[in-house]
Amino acid sequence: MNIYIRHTTCDDVAALPALERAAGERFRDDPDLAWLAEGEVISAEQHLGYAERGLSWLALANERPVGFLLAEAHPSSLFIVELSVDLAWQGKGIGRQLIARAADHARKVGLTSLTLTTFRDVPWNAPFYAKLGFEYVTELTPELREKREEEAAHGLAYNSRCAMRLPL
Repeated sequence: MNIYIRHTTCDDVAALPALERAAGERFRDDPDLAWLAEGEVISAEQHLGYAERGLSWLALANERPVGFLLAEAHPSSLFIVELSVDLAWQGKGIGRQLIARAADHARKVGLTSLTLTTFRDVPWNAPFYAKLGFEYVTELTPELREKREEEAAHGLAYNSRCAMRLPL
């Protein structure tokens, strides 16, 4: 298996909403979260903004897109907005490679951590990130507080989610 991670280009963005949808199929395994498999995905136009800012990375397997990571810069951290890996390619280390690339970028621009919000009890969410060294955040920065409030406004139960941080 030949996996290659690179910055997302403008030519890549049209394929990314379908890739996010394919990654979301995993939520069908959890009856309480199955609705997410049909939920909204990030539009190609939104992906283009991340790509233009240099905050989108694409994983390719045999030159075919199989995963991506979107991020935004916060005052001291790089916030992972979305990490999606096609269901057929999950469990092969692609998510880890995308996170490593984002961490490299964060270090280069002087940020001291990666942060994210995720489901607390979904095995491929918080437990996955904890294995990579992410720690649960109890004292939320204003930016993380805003992210948690946005999630609740979009129907995600507040107590089912958590914020995590990986010191760099």
